Amino acid sequence: MSTDGKSIFGGSDPFALTRAWMEEAAPQEPADPNAMALATVDGDGMPDVRIVLLKEIEDAAFVFYTNYDSAKGRELAETGVAAFVLHWKSLKRQVRVRGHVEKEDGAQADAYYASRALDSRLGAWASKQSRPLDSRETLMAEVEAARSEHGESPARPPHWGGFRIRPVSFEFWADGAFRLHDRERWTPGRQPGQWEVQRLYP
Repeated sequence: MSTDGKSIFGGSDPFALTRAWMEEAAPQEPADPNAMALATVDGDGMPDVRIVLLKEIEDAAFVFYTNYDSAKGRELAETGVAAFVLHWKSLKRQVRVRGHVEKEDGAQADAYYASRALDSRLGAWASKQSRPLDSRETLMAEVEAARSEHGESPARPPHWGGFRIRPVSFEFWADGAFRLHDRERWTPGRQPGQWEVQRLYP
């Protein structure tokens, strides 16, 4: 095990490495290179997974946004843990992360919400995410009702905002010939900002 953060992939910061891989993938995957499969677990221990968009890679966390009353929102609030995987087929690489979750419910969430298209902002008011819906016509009527109530500059709904995932582990994977892949696990070291790196069998 390397305790000085040395990696076969270069660098000593897993957030910077994830950011670099995403930027490298972007020209080849113009349709959402920031798409990630987010896994949660409910109070009964039953897992669930869905695709969401990673919006920010901070110095020590990953941020995405959603409806707090959705199934994933409720599960994250209940358990406080999540995992996700970013997979770039064009690069034949993936990053897996497990971590603890906290809400981003302040100015940062306000700013991201304000950056969205108007109809997306109104949709956040209109959608009772994960609840039964009888028809698309009902949904669109709810959007128009939100437009009438909130106008052209709606405030962020109290039930909509961000989640920040603070990793307890990373796994970096790159395709190799004959399934002899390159694979590493990164875990926090003894000092803040230090990471221990362990190469893994593929």
